[in-house]
Amino acid sequence: MPKYLDLFAGAGGLSEGFVRAGYEPVAHVEMDVAACYSLKTRAAYHWLKRNEKLNIYNRYLNGEITRNAFYEEIPESVLDSVLNYEISEETLPAIFAKIDAMLGENKLDLIVGGPPCQAYSLAGRSRSENKMVGDKRNYLYKLYAEFLKHYQPEYFVFENVVGLLSAKDEDGSLHLGNMQELFKAYGYSTEYHTLNASDYGVLQNRKRIILIGKRGKHEGFYPDIPMVANTYKAGELFCDLPSIKSGEGIITPVATKPYSGKYLYNSGIKEYDQEPVTFHQARPHTEQDLEIYRLVVETWNKKNERISYIDLPERLRTHNNTKCFLDRFKVVAGNLPYTQTVVAHICRDGHYYIHPDIKQNRSLTPREAARIQTFPDNYYFESVTGKPSRTLAYKQIGNAVPVRLAYNIARALIEKFNETEGTK
Repeated sequence: MPKYLDLFAGAGGLSEGFVRAGYEPVAHVEMDVAACYSLKTRAAYHWLKRNEKLNIYNRYLNGEITRNAFYEEIPESVLDSVLNYEISEETLPAIFAKIDAMLGENKLDLIVGGPPCQAYSLAGRSRSENKMVGDKRNYLYKLYAEFLKHYQPEYFVFENVVGLLSAKDEDGSLHLGNMQELFKAYGYSTEYHTLNASDYGVLQNRKRIILIGKRGKHEGFYPDIPMVANTYKAGELFCDLPSIKSGEGIITPVATKPYSGKYLYNSGIKEYDQEPVTFHQARPHTEQDLEIYRLVVETWNKKNERISYIDLPERLRTHNNTKCFLDRFKVVAGNLPYTQTVVAHICRDGHYYIHPDIKQNRSLTPREAARIQTFPDNYYFESVTGKPSRTLAYKQIGNAVPVRLAYNIARALIEKFNETEGTK
């Protein structure tokens, strides 16, 4: 069972995929406090499941015990594996010390993770006056490299947005080329592919750069990640969830409706029929937004066409910007094989993620967004205080790597570990 370190961990989408594929997490490093609590709660879930004590987890989700009382049931070593740090030159010694103590005499086999993508993303650069040139987040890969130097794992997996392919430094050089040269200087060969999550069991159009490094001088080592044939439509993601309208629903568990399909099981989202879900709560909307949502969904249902912002009735257009972001109101089309990309902006409003059922007339709930990201229905998203936060749940979900994509990468890579073991 390869041991891995999870850097820039977020709420744990990437890590969850590796756990499912048979890897053992040593530690997770994340700067966001709420995401760290989500990681702790998920680590607690896995420990309780291994020890056949999931009744404690269910009591917590049902609000019968507080988060503090819940954590008291979990070994400190499990909770302490989540390190709440901003990775910087100043914090590296403390982070190394804690991880070294967790490893003991064991060796780290793998490092996974991707620095925050805003500095590389096309959208982030378009909103920045200087195109993100000089932004400190451009250079977080150098800190990632320090972990490679310190632990010398056999492999590493570096995930980021496709904007990385064109992002340039102040001297005009490509950041991707610079990071590959740095990884090479630290003893690693690297190869990268552009993967679309929709090709790997995720009903979402989401392209990402997956760069994999292997210690030593190698060529052609990138694992073969088999594509997953898709015969499903996006509407299956929501078909068993209770019907709710704008402002309705609850955070605490609610049972799903009977489900006879296959995708939710095949993707790892559901474990059993009528499994309860948390965070199926819709945000409230203004009457104006609800009217726009009806127009957007009706147009799609009748014509299979998207509505441009400038095509809305003038009385419904309140934004001055009529030259860009004209698709700011968009239905998640249930009759297509994939949805639009889920991003962290969903925590601000749901205009880009309108539910396809016009009778419900609302944007997606956090649970529906989490399903698009292939998080298991039993995954819980924490806040800072312990009081549930729909906004923070949306943010964590939007920032995550789809679990099923991570799983397929992890499963392909574990074959490489098995090959190495077989040659010893």
